[in-house]
Amino acid sequence: MSNELNQQLSLEQILENIRWNEAGLVSAIVQDVATLQVLTLAYMNRESLKLSLESGETWFWSRSRQELWHKGATSGNTQKISSIQLDCDGDALLVRVIPNGPACHTGATSCFSREISAPGTAVASAAGHAVQASATQTDGTVRATADRFEVLAQLEAIIKEREETRPEGAYTTYLFDKGVDKILKKVGEEASETIIAAKNKDNEELRLEVSDLVYHLLVLLQERKLPLDDVLSELNRRHERPRRD
Repeated sequence: MSNELNQQLSLEQILENIRWNEAGLVSAIVQDVATLQVLTLAYMNRESLKLSLESGETWFWSRSRQELWHKGATSGNTQKISSIQLDCDGDALLVRVIPNGPACHTGATSCFSREISAPGTAVASAAGHAVQASATQTDGTVRATADRFEVLAQLEAIIKEREETRPEGAYTTYLFDKGVDKILKKVGEEASETIIAAKNKDNEELRLEVSDLVYHLLVLLQERKLPLDDVLSELNRRHERPRRD
């Protein structure tokens, strides 16, 4: 469905040009108009496509929740539509957007962030370097991949979602409900336990305590509305400063 088609046809004519599946849905491939990176695969029905065209932002139909879904309504990660095109068979849409934040609920830029390849083979990273395809080894440890810090972005996104929705029974909900003093107390406790594990030269315990500390630090950053990206930018600035030695 090109811009020209939008101009030439009425909304009803546009809807009639689409081959909806048995559930009344059509797949929508969402692509960053600037980078051409595929961001996600979602589904639209007649109403969500109508809302998308009228609002200029993406609306989808959630098959799991069985309801209309305005992308970014909760997270703020909206997608401004640049164009919508219909494929030659009429059963898929290509939606080019200007994203305002990550597309994936995990916090990743794209939902397509996990490489699949035969064990031991290399794949090309975004920077053009060869990296191992598998992010996790058979013993559960993480290999040094180009996206090995992606888990931090995912965890940050989950913590943000927990603060916004406050699911009952979740530990993160408990922390936010108790407030910053409780969060600070937990950060202090985990820092102390990290020190003890290091002094005891117990790397297994140290790994667990550092993981707990990082989690609670991310909760603290979310409570203060300080993005992890700001911390990483600060580290990057320090790294780039001329050395005095």
